[in-house]
Parts: sequence; C-alpha cells; structure tokens
Amino acid sequence: MPDPPSSLRVLSLNCWGLKFLAKWRNERLTEIGNQIAAANPPPDIVGLQECWTQQDYNSIRDKTKHLLPYGKFYYSGIFGGGLVILSRWPIEESNMVQYPLNGRPAAVHRGDWFVGKGVASARIRMGERRRDIVEVFCTHLHAPYETEPHDSYICHRTAQAWEIAKLMRGAAERGHLVIGLGDFNMVPLSLAHRIIETQSPVRDVWRILHPDSSLGAAKDKVEKLRGLPMPDAQFNIDKNGTTCDSAFNSWRWNEAHKKRLAKGENVTIDPSVPDPNAKRLDYIFFSSGEHHDASGERTPEWTLKEASVGMMMRHPTLHCSLSDHFSIEATLIRNPSPIAAPSNGTLALPETYLAIETYDEILATITKYTARERTQRRLRMGHFGFQFLLTVGCFVAVWWSPHNYVSFILMFVSSLGLSVGVLEGLMGGLFVGSELRALREFEWEVRNTRERAIKREDSEQ
Repeated sequence: MPDPPSSLRVLSLNCWGLKFLAKWRNERLTEIGNQIAAANPPPDIVGLQECWTQQDYNSIRDKTKHLLPYGKFYYSGIFGGGLVILSRWPIEESNMVQYPLNGRPAAVHRGDWFVGKGVASARIRMGERRRDIVEVFCTHLHAPYETEPHDSYICHRTAQAWEIAKLMRGAAERGHLVIGLGDFNMVPLSLAHRIIETQSPVRDVWRILHPDSSLGAAKDKVEKLRGLPMPDAQFNIDKNGTTCDSAFNSWRWNEAHKKRLAKGENVTIDPSVPDPNAKRLDYIFFSSGEHHDASGERTPEWTLKEASVGMMMRHPTLHCSLSDHFSIEATLIRNPSPIAAPSNGTLALPETYLAIETYDEILATITKYTARERTQRRLRMGHFGFQFLLTVGCFVAVWWSPHNYVSFILMFVSSLGLSVGVLEGLMGGLFVGSELRALREFEWEVRNTRERAIKREDSEQ
C-alpha cells in the first residue's frame, strides 16, 4: 500500500437524480461524472445524495473509476436511499443505518418514508497504520416541507441529527478521522446543526472559516434580524457558502430565464444580482482524528485548509445547472509531526452538552409530535372500524337488492372501502405504533443526556 496522504480532498453533492421526475436526469448525472473526473484539485472522497438508480451510479463510476476506483451504492427502503460513497482508497467496511424516524407512509407525494433515508457509512483505509483510517458518513436528512416552527417533520429531522451525531462520536472515540457529509436540509445554527456539533466532536468546515456567514436565506427572519445588507449572488457563494436556491442555479430561475434556456440560449447571470433566496443546506463536518503524542497530550492530526462551493458549471449542450444544488468541497491537511496512537485503542473525548433549555425544547417537540401521532392512530383505527361496518352493511344490503347493477355498486363500494380501511388500519396500528416506540427511545436518550448535563452544570457550580 502506498504512503498515507498528507492532504485529503472531500466533495459532497446532491445530484437531484429523481427517476421520472428530475428533468434531463441521465444527461446531467453523466456530466456530473465527467466534472468530478476533471476536477482540479481531484477529490479523494466523494459523497453523493439523490443518486437513486444503479444506472446513474454506474455512469458516474465509469467516468471516475480511474480517479476513485472504490465505491459503494447503498440500498435502503423500498426505492433506495440515493446515497453513494466514492473513494481513492479501499473501503474496508460499509453499513447502511436507517433512521428510526423517517417520514410517514401516508405522505406518498413526499416519499421520504419509502426511500428509507439513513446514514451510509464507509470505513476507508488510507495506509497500513491504524490511524490511517477515515470513517465517512453520508446522509440526506428529512426535507422541511413547511417553515419552522410549523414544520411537522422537525421531530424527524431532530432525531436524525441525533442519530448521525452518535455514529460520528463513536467513530471519533476510535481515534479515526471522521467526515460527515450530505444534504442535511438544515440551516446553520438550527437545532439539528447544534445537536450535531455538540453531541459529537465534529465541526462544520464552512463556519470554521466563515464564522459570521449567513444563518439562512436573506429573506428569512433570522437574517433580517441581523440587519445586514442584501447579499448578491457572488457574495453568497464566496462568503455564505450557499448551495441551494442560488440565483446562479438554472433550476431556481424565474419563468423568463427558463423560457430563454428552453430555447437553447446560454443565459448568463450577473454576479451582482440580489440573491434573497439562497441558503446553505449541504455540509461537510469533520473531526480531526486526535491522538496522544509522546507527552500524552492530545494533538489534532488533521486540520482544515480550505472550503468552497463547487460544481457550479452548466451542462455543455443543455446549458442547465448539473443539479438543483451546488457541491460543498473541502481540503484537509495532515499534521506532519509524529504522533503515537493511544495504547488502549480508544479516546476518552470530553463530553459537551447543549443548554438545558435546548434539551427541554427537544423534549417539548417530542411530546407535541407524540400527541399528534396518538391522535392519528385513533383517527386511522376509527376509519378502519367505519369502513369495516360499511362493508358489512353493503353485504347485508345485497340480500335485498332489487337489481343486479345495484348489487354490483354495493359490492364495489364495499371492496373499495374495505381496502382503504385496511390500509388505514395498518398505518394506524403498525406504522404509528412503531413510530411511537421510536419516539420513546429518542425521548429516553434525550432525558438521559439532559440529566448528565445537569450534573455537569451542578459540579461546575
């Protein structure tokens, strides 16, 4: 095996590869493969989201296998999780951990439950030593279909952030370099963001370099309260790291620009145009892979060199953006000083906690969502009971039916009603019951951590 690297280039991109729904999917994802292969500097580890089909994965692999010879397409749920990890070095182990809370089957038009969202993890060996291991976690958290605090899925996304934070903390305690990347569907310093950076030792690479960057879109209340001037499109890219809803992205253009694009015109966007909608949803988190040096002190083995927004080029013939997101990219460099691994093979990382009020906020969210689901279960089971009685009533009515066509209508109504009732009963009795149990597990973990935080606070006082 060659010598371990002194630097590491990481790239994360939501490809927007929805089958049958995403326009020009094949053409765009093929070009994404071309651009990854031609990137300068070339990436060493790539995490992709919304790469839903094996065909698209194979297309990207064919374009990049000379640069990234190792890869994994992750299978999950009914339609697949859409997650991919590509690597310059061998993937020793791999795992797909589905989130316990992940949407609702009744929301067919949203699809989060059906794709089985979770965390794709890969243990990658860059050299022969134990410390030459990087653990990569690629994810796509539940989308916010309403604005907070009215987002009915905020409990799901909060639980998902908690889950990936636990996985990354475990990897950091093994002394490995940890990289978490993906479309987290959250804005900086939101609850999910704070959970990840507090419950695990990873840090958001963009906020390391740009601690005063935006906390959402310029039109959002959180940004208006800061009293900053309206950012232009280029400032949002360079300073705020916006990867979604950018004025540069053709899939977010107004109808006039879209019509020009449909006619084959290569539309140019002025970098100084106001950009009120752009926000940062895509992230790279990393933990430095701390080890003990000869004196017993912890020393960070990896440090952040740079981070940037990438994959902003257009398709060469279609002139559209390659995805409805831009990529987030980062370069890590290795500490050249000699470091010895701890003798026991693990690191006792210092525990960090959120504010007690934040744990109370999470518990209140869980309580509110639990009450909602209990109501949903009663309604769905009640609907099942009603449809069952309706079916029995239709069967009885057939006995006194004066005409065959009336009997047909009664049988059709009874069959349709019973089918709907059974689906409602399954969702109310099985799915909601499963979700309530997952909520109880999540609640226990939060309460347990809250108790430890209180004890820490008391001891410090």
